[in-house]
Amino acid sequence: MAIIWVVDDEKNIRELIRRYLEKENYTVRTFKAAEELENALVNSTPDMFILDIMLPDSDGLTLCRKIREQFNLPVIFVSARGEEFDRVLGLEIGADDYLAKPFSPRELVLRVNTVFRRLQPEDNPAAQLSLKNVTIHTEQRKVLVNGEDVTFTGKEFDLFSFLAATPNRPFSRQQLLESIWGYDYEGEERAVDDTVKRIRKKIREKGSLPELSTVWGFGYRLDV
Repeated sequence: MAIIWVVDDEKNIRELIRRYLEKENYTVRTFKAAEELENALVNSTPDMFILDIMLPDSDGLTLCRKIREQFNLPVIFVSARGEEFDRVLGLEIGADDYLAKPFSPRELVLRVNTVFRRLQPEDNPAAQLSLKNVTIHTEQRKVLVNGEDVTFTGKEFDLFSFLAATPNRPFSRQQLLESIWGYDYEGEERAVDDTVKRIRKKIREKGSLPELSTVWGFGYRLDV
């Protein structure tokens, strides 16, 4: 089963998360500070990180940036800082989800399961999808623009490859939420807009030709 590393300075929160995730047969390792996790990364890596933002020796946002520099692994924030600015910032720097404290441990388990489901390849995935100067490797979950690798978070890859699979077809924000985030996602449609914004920035920096277009009042499509 998947290995999850949890970083939170509150022992009761760490143990609560551990208890509920272990009931789902996940293997859980907990840390009380960022330095402990960074030291552990020298010798091994998990399949997912759950990070608090407010840590005694650093902050989860900085830790997430460091993780993203080395690994393309899913990250979920669990934090008392639940303001919109913090949620958006957390997602922009590469987190796959954000849950504000106080939270339901059952909801956290659902979100963990949802992220892992999205990362699983389809039963018969197309090995490669090419659109002009963009190549999507489904099994490796890689995107190349003009032959250069573009680092996407889990949600960014899922959204981009979903739209690329049926180019020129518009999808509503609600359709994208249900397809990428899952039917049990209770967040706002703003999550779609923020993810699209990050995808556009990354592919435009590499000189991408397919345009991720806004269908005003409805949603988005990938124009080819």
